[in-house]
Amino acid sequence: MNNQNPKVAFFFEKPSKWQKEYQQMRAIALDCGLDEDLKWGQPCYTLNGKNIVLIHGFKEYCAYLFFKGALLKDDEHILVQQTEQVQSPRQVRFTNVKEIMNLQKTLKAYIYEAIEVEKAGLKVKLKKTSEYPVPEEFQKKIDKNKGLKTAFHALTPGRQRGYLFYFSQPKQSKTRESRIQKSIPGIMSGKGLND
Repeated sequence: MNNQNPKVAFFFEKPSKWQKEYQQMRAIALDCGLDEDLKWGQPCYTLNGKNIVLIHGFKEYCAYLFFKGALLKDDEHILVQQTEQVQSPRQVRFTNVKEIMNLQKTLKAYIYEAIEVEKAGLKVKLKKTSEYPVPEEFQKKIDKNKGLKTAFHALTPGRQRGYLFYFSQPKQSKTRESRIQKSIPGIMSGKGLND
């Protein structure tokens, strides 16, 4: 494991529910010849600076996140799309170290496939912002307020998608209205949902 990055060591040393699992996942990724880096506060494994797979943990599980997972064959049916709005990444989730050990060969095969996807320069065809539904409540607001419409369309496509997804999540119109109203100042000042 000669490509361990000292910047990442803290992640594997800090107390965590998933410490054994993280160590095993790290060994597998490094064994595939990837470089270790720290991105978004998580261990990220790259090839020539391109992200291949990331290790991250949640309350219920820890996971490998394949950045272009949507392009992998997934013959074993282990890849999970986090939410229906996530377009490219896919996770392989674990709840104990034994699951990782049992899947070691498969995980390496998936990592090698992800490396080949990156080497081939393949890209996930992302949906355009115009393909996302605009909630009726928001459409009415931008139809009435040209300044809001202009400000919304001046946002980056990613920020626009973030707002549209956030606005359309609630089942009740009242909740959608409330979210839209609270977000107007951010939209008007050119900020994204979480800026």
